[in-house]
Amino acid sequence: METFSRLVRQGRTVPDIAATFGITDLKVKRILALGDLLPKIREAYRREEIDAETVRHLTMASKAQQKDWLALCADPDQYAPRGFQLKQWLFGGQSISTKVALFAIDEYPGLITSDLFGEDSYFADADLFWQKQNEAIAARRDTYLNDGWSEVVLLEPGQYFHPWDHEKTPKKKGGKVVITVSHRGEVECHEGWLSRKEARRAREGGEQEETAAKPPRPELTGPMQNYVDLHRHAAVRAAMLDHPAVALRLVVAHAITGSGLWLVRREPQRAANETVTASLAGCKAEAAFGKKRREVLALLGSPDEDGVVAGGDGDAFAIAGVFARLLALCDDDVMRVLTLVMAETLAAGSAVIEALGNHLNVDMGTWWQPDDAFFDLLRDKEIANSMLAEVGGKLVADGNVADKVKTQKKIIRDFLAGENGRQKVETWLPRWMEFPAESYTSRGGFRTADQWTQVQPLFVRE
Repeated sequence: METFSRLVRQGRTVPDIAATFGITDLKVKRILALGDLLPKIREAYRREEIDAETVRHLTMASKAQQKDWLALCADPDQYAPRGFQLKQWLFGGQSISTKVALFAIDEYPGLITSDLFGEDSYFADADLFWQKQNEAIAARRDTYLNDGWSEVVLLEPGQYFHPWDHEKTPKKKGGKVVITVSHRGEVECHEGWLSRKEARRAREGGEQEETAAKPPRPELTGPMQNYVDLHRHAAVRAAMLDHPAVALRLVVAHAITGSGLWLVRREPQRAANETVTASLAGCKAEAAFGKKRREVLALLGSPDEDGVVAGGDGDAFAIAGVFARLLALCDDDVMRVLTLVMAETLAAGSAVIEALGNHLNVDMGTWWQPDDAFFDLLRDKEIANSMLAEVGGKLVADGNVADKVKTQKKIIRDFLAGENGRQKVETWLPRWMEFPAESYTSRGGFRTADQWTQVQPLFVRE
């Protein structure tokens, strides 16, 4: 035992000693535990005055407990527990001595009992004792931390500190304080220790190791975080049901920024070619929309007056920021934002456009007039002739029915402009652009008209 203890003091580890003597790590630890006993106990064990079971239990005892047990052995009028009874004695009976208290005895509000000679006293209420003792342990821990110790490790009650698994390390080199608490309430503070592994890592890595140190253990485990999240979610969404105005603002915030559950995308307005792009850029409706969008961006406090509103990346902090801004707006302004967001995310070429346009009785003539791009894309001679009949009459259309589409488009434009002797037509919309949209032929292939045919029964009022 002394040999192993000496080797540990010299810096040898348990695995090193086990390998040297050809025994298991567990065997080495058992021998070291015996070597950590008080000398009088070791001597009694050698003289076979103490059996193996008793000494094994004594290796779990603190130094104070070992001294108390030796005192019982030395007193002929006392009984020193052994074997299984010793284990019960070590792990606490019903009486807790006032000697182990970290707190001032006069701070204990419960009953304290004494023997007939008044030599020993005990706390009658164990629960009350542990409450006061734990408060004192916490205060001792805080004192160590305030004094600059890197960490204070508080072991579970009954868990023992084994010095052979640790190395003495001063405070300035990262040494920790280990606090042990016995089941009888005794508290021991072991100052300036690191585990063998921690000490070796500190020697080998130095400052570099500190920078790459293992991240601290999170406050909550994964399942506990999940538990907290789900219960808070349940409570918040139940409460929100009584606040529709708040829910409205949160809907708008989600539509603007997106989230892990919301995927909201703006209509990209992808043009088939540069001609369509140029036409849309000069569109009266787009100009009006841009003006309204800048007003909404100002309401939201956006620094980018030419930016967009909807279509965020789903960042939760961004949602909270927009939500906070919307809470400060009146209902009318929130509805302006919501309307703009809905407009930005309205899918082009969809049945929704047909449903909404017809429901709102949209007058395309207010927002659109035939432009160069329209006539450039018009290349069907049959349809061009039908359009010519609409603006110039059947007689003119029939008189040019065999002409090239280019010629017929030129005549249509003359009527619309009132040029080259043609009487000006003030308002004309192709059937394609009206609400509801209509086809010029029976050939099919006009998706817009087909979509209105599908949704029209939904909007027929009885």
